[in-house]
Amino acid sequence: MLETVRGRRGMVTSPHHLASAAGRDVLRAGGTAVEAVVATAAMLAVVYPHMNHVGGDGFWLIAEPGRDPVGIDAAGAAGARVDDTLYAAAGLSAVPTRGPLAANTVAGTISGWEEALAISAGWQAPLPLAALLEQAIWYAENGYPVTRSQHELTAGKRAELEPSPGWADAFLDAGEVPAVGALQRQPALGAMLRRLAAAGLSDFYRGETARAIAADLAAAGSPIGADDLAGHRARRVTPLEVAIPGARLFNMTPPTQGVASLMILAIFARLGVGTGEGFEHVHGLVEATKRAFLARDAHVGCPSAMTIDPASLLADARLDAEAAAIDRARAAPWPHPPVPGDTVWLGAVDGEGRAASFIQSIFFEFGSGVVLPQTGVLWQNRGSSLRLDGAGPRRLAPGRKPFHTLNPAMARFDDGRSIVYGTMGGEGQPQTQAAVFSRYALFGQDLQAAVTAPRWLLGKTWGEGTVGLKLEDRFPPDLVAALRAAGHDVELLPAFTSTMGHAGAIVRHADGRLEGATDPRSDGAVGAW
Repeated sequence: MLETVRGRRGMVTSPHHLASAAGRDVLRAGGTAVEAVVATAAMLAVVYPHMNHVGGDGFWLIAEPGRDPVGIDAAGAAGARVDDTLYAAAGLSAVPTRGPLAANTVAGTISGWEEALAISAGWQAPLPLAALLEQAIWYAENGYPVTRSQHELTAGKRAELEPSPGWADAFLDAGEVPAVGALQRQPALGAMLRRLAAAGLSDFYRGETARAIAADLAAAGSPIGADDLAGHRARRVTPLEVAIPGARLFNMTPPTQGVASLMILAIFARLGVGTGEGFEHVHGLVEATKRAFLARDAHVGCPSAMTIDPASLLADARLDAEAAAIDRARAAPWPHPPVPGDTVWLGAVDGEGRAASFIQSIFFEFGSGVVLPQTGVLWQNRGSSLRLDGAGPRRLAPGRKPFHTLNPAMARFDDGRSIVYGTMGGEGQPQTQAAVFSRYALFGQDLQAAVTAPRWLLGKTWGEGTVGLKLEDRFPPDLVAALRAAGHDVELLPAFTSTMGHAGAIVRHADGRLEGATDPRSDGAVGAW
């Protein structure tokens, strides 16, 4: 097992070791947690392009000691020309998951970087943007070693991605899938990052970069135009929160599923489970997940179209009723329609105790597959979760934000500790958050052990698969048998499968000690200073 990493002066964790190193170097240069996260996020867009890119969306939780966290919603909305007639004219009854018509929402993540850096600038004199982007630019221009996960997903998804404009030129090597360890370059992306370093991040939406992006999107056949880019802004929000014994938990507002993550832990806390890793622990969290997902899917989507206050789902009476509905011995009927996704989570804490929990995504692996030639931007397909039928907050309409599986997490303990944590993995995100948090905070496991321990997943994340209860095969056979006997439709998966997400966490103790964990299922590392 990996050991928990410990330090004092700053820490970054992410699912790629080069990205974590870039963030750590920013901390060593005197940067803040936010600046370290921007450097890490930019690097991940280069070295982990199958999981995320600058053509996606992002969400932040940012906190200073003694102050409540601030959230940043950097999700892009559907374009002004994105409506039913667009898809009817193409003979489609649903938004596709690949290609130009899947690239139907603005990419918001860079606007989130800009808004987060504005918060950070209020703490101390900022580092130059060029310093934050330096490592990402170098690796984009000079080449990075392809990871096993990129190689496998490139091979596995090639047939559906190759028709998307620009994808094959960007991510195949002379028409072949790059080998593990082969060097791959993203020169147009490196040049764009250089331009942003000089002109500022808003150039992505309202400048030379925006004009190039809009031209390439139009040439590809995407409905996103220059006016959609120019009108986009990230916005600061007050995060959702819920109290459980010993801690306050924080997560993001809609359009994310942050409320479901909070509900799972708050419902589980009401079950009074005393020990971890047994039937009561796993069954209780799985059943809490079912209750939370049913509430989420009934209500959560574009905030402007929701009919309830999401905080009402976290009211004591509602949570008490959800917990009371759980059968402690039997599984409730399932499945429920799953929501896939590809994402990276990363977190940082600096020496002053300022913390950032950030998640960035292009939705499916390689997003829409559309790569813009002038900028190297790989565009997301998050808008494919907007529906062409029915009604409610997930119905397609111009200016609507799609539902997001993304949700960065943070908690503060009554004893003075704080934690940032999260994972990639679509439907699995709230479940992995609950597994890691419960193991560490409720049952006293070492932080790295809580991340390394075998995990479960109700439903699926990305790729094809069943929607029952998946368990990594490291669980004890008697626990597996007990879950099956309780009515869970159990499927065993290999140990350390990426299907279970790429989790990470950083804890800060009241005396300033830092502890960090990374997921052995990923290519990640903890960068400690």
